[in-house]
Amino acid sequence: MTTTDIRTVDYHAGGEPFRIVTDVPGIAGDTVADKRVSAISDPGIDGLRALLCSEPRGHADMYGGFIVPPNDAGAHFGVLFWHKDGFSTACGHGTIALGAWAVRSGRVPIDPSGVTEVVIDVPSGRVRARVATDGDRVVSVDFVSVASYVLHDEVAVPTSRGEVRCGISFGGAIYAHVPAAAVGLDVSVASLTALIELSREIKGFLNPTAFAEHPLDDRLSGIYGVIYIDDQGIGPDGSLRQRNVTVFADGEVDRSPCGSGTCSRVAALHSTGRLKPGQVLAHSSITEATWLARVQRTTREAGREAVVPVVTGRAYQTGEHRFIVDPDDDMVPGFVLR
Repeated sequence: MTTTDIRTVDYHAGGEPFRIVTDVPGIAGDTVADKRVSAISDPGIDGLRALLCSEPRGHADMYGGFIVPPNDAGAHFGVLFWHKDGFSTACGHGTIALGAWAVRSGRVPIDPSGVTEVVIDVPSGRVRARVATDGDRVVSVDFVSVASYVLHDEVAVPTSRGEVRCGISFGGAIYAHVPAAAVGLDVSVASLTALIELSREIKGFLNPTAFAEHPLDDRLSGIYGVIYIDDQGIGPDGSLRQRNVTVFADGEVDRSPCGSGTCSRVAALHSTGRLKPGQVLAHSSITEATWLARVQRTTREAGREAVVPVVTGRAYQTGEHRFIVDPDDDMVPGFVLR
């Protein structure tokens, strides 16, 4: 019997899985952004994504990345992020996981200073994972995002729960932001089914419109996810506290606080003055994982006021896999029951 041998290293960041594949067939394109476009239409590459996401090897909420060459010598490597429905433009939790993996695996040597910078090219630009270590132990990872900014302050969206008013911000991907209480729900497991269905309505309305367009690069257009927020006020340490659940792709639920989604929240909160200079956003997820985010600096992008956010989290290896494909298996690449 002949088999296809696929090896992965699996991590989680804030409870959200990230499956890393280093042995990837060549993908056409000069840049990581170009390679993403090629991968979408390449039956072999997209088939590998589907195989690793779909049951019985994956599941409806699986996430991962293919390691590819960087755009130039200024980065350590590039990555194509993927999920059950395709290839995304950014992934903060994946960047945190990749920073930890790069240092733990020795791909990027540990800096004796205790902070190792891992530079990664992603479809939306160049990001950095600043990995804090104590000896050879990874303590935490700072995800330094691309410039993030508000696209639209408030957009009225008709839904089965009435008119919903969304803010729309870019944090490497484009997200719609909705207070959960505004639709009679909260960020809880009990509300999750309703939140998933509502996210499909919101995305279905917004995606054909100009509200979902990226101002500089149409490859980044489209509402990637809907972030539902519960405001939890100011903590004893002065941090702004919010709980969120991000529903992305077609009903996929982020277990973590969502890295690129957190960056879009930082941009939105900074623009209204709610996130003060030097203040930290303590951003919690539906699984109670909490990441800390702040504005590293302000800038301008696409003619807009923008921020460069930093999100601090942690990531842990969960296993290594050797997947095989039996040539007689009639359920390849697999299936997704949602």
